[in-house]
Amino acid sequence: MKLDAITSRDNPALVRLRKLAADASGYRKTGSLWIEGDHLLRAALQRGWRPALVVLTEAALQDPQLAALAESAPRALVVPVALFKALSGLESPAQIGAELSLPSQPAIDPAAASVVLDRLQDAGNVGAILRSAAALGFRQVLALKGTAALWSPKVVRAGMGAHFGLRLVEGLAADDLAVLSVPLVATSSHDSQPLHRVKLPAPCAWVLGHEGQGVSPALMARCALRVGIPQPGGEESLNVAAAAAICLYESARQQG
Repeated sequence: MKLDAITSRDNPALVRLRKLAADASGYRKTGSLWIEGDHLLRAALQRGWRPALVVLTEAALQDPQLAALAESAPRALVVPVALFKALSGLESPAQIGAELSLPSQPAIDPAAASVVLDRLQDAGNVGAILRSAAALGFRQVLALKGTAALWSPKVVRAGMGAHFGLRLVEGLAADDLAVLSVPLVATSSHDSQPLHRVKLPAPCAWVLGHEGQGVSPALMARCALRVGIPQPGGEESLNVAAAAAICLYESARQQG
């Protein structure tokens, strides 16, 4: 590992990483990703990802565990806390971050248990859904155009490492889903059966819609099944990430 001490904010590598960290869709142009914190770096390493570059503070270098994480990259930059804060999207910045090279976007796996995101806007919702998908055995996430960038820093932070174990395909049109051989299932408050009373197909693709508008009519027409989540408390609707967790859990529960 090559270890460089950096004290200037004008260092070319730091300038590049600041731009990457500040641009939600910057990874699409650069093919690389900035992640912050030892949890995300460990999650990536556990899934076989290797960082191209690690940045850590001078204090982190004195921590044996963080210093060991830095050794996973061919090059590490050691910076003062003030320079690391300039890279951070957190109120309380971490002590270590890394740049990862993103592989090419995979093709859709027609037979995979999937989650389809239809124009979800909130990065926190998208990241939380990815986390639920990974935890409950849905290994493919398909995002239609208009959905928050899947690899944006905010979505990656909300995903808590789930990204590195998922097959992520974004920028899709509804017609692209025609290759799926698994049935599409959506939640709906109209013409739907209660979720807990329905025998769910397995595998399937759960369709989750825009926070305000729901699933588009064109995509809803493609769904083989519509289910509703009972809400005895009388609320109009659930947060989409909460609804996703309930639906994915029910699928996993029925499969035993």
